[in-house]
Amino acid sequence: MKQQLVKFLRRKDFELVRELGRGACGKTVLLHDPVIAENFVCKKYSPLQEEHKEELYSNFVHEIKLLHLLNHPNIVRVFNYYLYPEEKTGYILMEFVEGKDIEDYSRANPENINSIFVQAIEAFYHLELNEILHRDIRPLNILVSDAGDVKVIDFGFGKKIVDSKGFDKSISLNWWCEPPNEFSDDIYDHSTEVYFVGKLFESMIIEGEIEQFAYKNILGRMTARNPENRIRGFSDLRNEILSGSFGDIEFDPFELKAYRTFAQQVTSTLSKIERSAKYVESPAEILRKLEDTYRSVMLEVHVPTNSTVLRALVNGSYYFSTKVYFDVSAIKNFLDLLRHASAAKRNIIIANLKTRLDAIERYDENAELDDDIPF
Repeated sequence: MKQQLVKFLRRKDFELVRELGRGACGKTVLLHDPVIAENFVCKKYSPLQEEHKEELYSNFVHEIKLLHLLNHPNIVRVFNYYLYPEEKTGYILMEFVEGKDIEDYSRANPENINSIFVQAIEAFYHLELNEILHRDIRPLNILVSDAGDVKVIDFGFGKKIVDSKGFDKSISLNWWCEPPNEFSDDIYDHSTEVYFVGKLFESMIIEGEIEQFAYKNILGRMTARNPENRIRGFSDLRNEILSGSFGDIEFDPFELKAYRTFAQQVTSTLSKIERSAKYVESPAEILRKLEDTYRSVMLEVHVPTNSTVLRALVNGSYYFSTKVYFDVSAIKNFLDLLRHASAAKRNIIIANLKTRLDAIERYDENAELDDDIPF
């Protein structure tokens, strides 16, 4: 069946408020939508050097594609785009962040350094989950709103990693700090991004003489020039922050039993995970999926198939046992644990569950097993 082209003929008009900035690849303006009474940032592609116009246009289109892959409170949202391929120009309509760049914000609000650090890690953790490298980490590209919300912007140099080779090469930029050792081997990966985020916060803390920073030990391992001595990625970094932040939270014997019984059944039933599979990250989403599962099996003693539970934890391919099955009572008790847990406790529970999942063997897509069923 031939696809029908849907055309929207109604033109959308905006009011120009002011120009926000101008750079080598174009300019950025603030627009107002009078219909919904909202402001938007409009980024126009219009490079100063005409000879690079066609080459850089593909980077502009690539930035649009990357932004459409992302949905996170600490990453700037893209609302629409308008491309003019014949003229090699275009526009991106984005969220307007009323605030300062992260360096200026930390000078004015040093007491919020811990909050913006954790938010920045969450943003780059989301990029890592989507296999995207920002590749231009600098103060001007991380904004903080007047309300204290971090927003990572400007993905003009960003890169979607499509295979293992995608990690190896990067672009050449005039780096604002001493580059890490792996640059001599033409390597730029998520560990490199950990380094630059760490150096950014190190610079702000030293310059601002900020003493209340709570993650000094972690920061030291983020900024190690030798990648072998550095935290590998934002997933590991996030887990360390979660574990360290909640050291004073205690679980009673019933809560521990509910978690350990369920976690043990996860590791007993899940035999192998395909290397490209991802974990379900949100505690709220895990809770919702497990509630749906429980409703469909609550009259049983054991689940008919383990996949009904495992799909609440893992997105992707995996092998599960046909000899050992989840107890429905274990699912119910774990659900009760999640329902009544505070947000902090839920984060600890899911972080521990992920550690269990990390210990499960990985396989390549063409691997075969005899006794287990592939999902």
